[in-house]
Amino acid sequence: MPDERLQRSLARAGFGSRRACEALIVAGRVEVNGHRSTLGDRVNPSRDEVRVDGARVNVDPALRTFALHKPRGVTSTMRDAHAERDLTTLLPRDVRVFPVGRLDRDTEGLLLLTNDGELAHRLTHPRYEIQKEYLAEVDRPPSNRQLARLKRGVDLDDGPARAVEARSAGGVGGRGGAGARGGVRLVMIEGRKREVRRMLDAVGLPVRRLVRVRVGPIRLGRLKAGELRELEPEDERALYRAAGL
Repeated sequence: MPDERLQRSLARAGFGSRRACEALIVAGRVEVNGHRSTLGDRVNPSRDEVRVDGARVNVDPALRTFALHKPRGVTSTMRDAHAERDLTTLLPRDVRVFPVGRLDRDTEGLLLLTNDGELAHRLTHPRYEIQKEYLAEVDRPPSNRQLARLKRGVDLDDGPARAVEARSAGGVGGRGGAGARGGVRLVMIEGRKREVRRMLDAVGLPVRRLVRVRVGPIRLGRLKAGELRELEPEDERALYRAAGL
């Protein structure tokens, strides 16, 4: 990609008009490759690192990140000959991105997709402690003891697992509590295979339905099952900040 004026790159990244971006540069709030920028500087969006107020800014239009509401029954891979449905049925054909981590086939909710490999690595590696929030419908309302066990840690066959946060999300049920179901809201920083389901099962709360509602600062919001949206520049910047980029 050819070099372009810095203010043009910043405007495309969502920092306002070119005049507003020029004001950011004059105020000394913009750095390129570790050096304070000046008006007239040019950048290569696919190669140079640009920061505003110390936070990295994605000025490369080739780097794209999407939020998808993965429906139940869809496998979190781009192509899987053994899956009834994979992600290719939900993405435009001209978009080349890959999923950030996975949701198991029976779990629905927020799945991020990107073509920025470093961002994907940081969002999935436990070292960076990116929170993933889940809402589970379970067989009955959770007790305080069960919630405490989830936060204290549960021994699974592949090692201990612990929720950063676990709280009741209310319950619904029949008259007098007969057939009552409950909700549990869990925040995790790991993403082992079926980890949330196995944890809840271990404390006596089998999962009826599981939805991921947040990854870092990005929320599922009003996305309907199967819907896809490209992240707005401010959401993308928040995601890069959360990942330490």
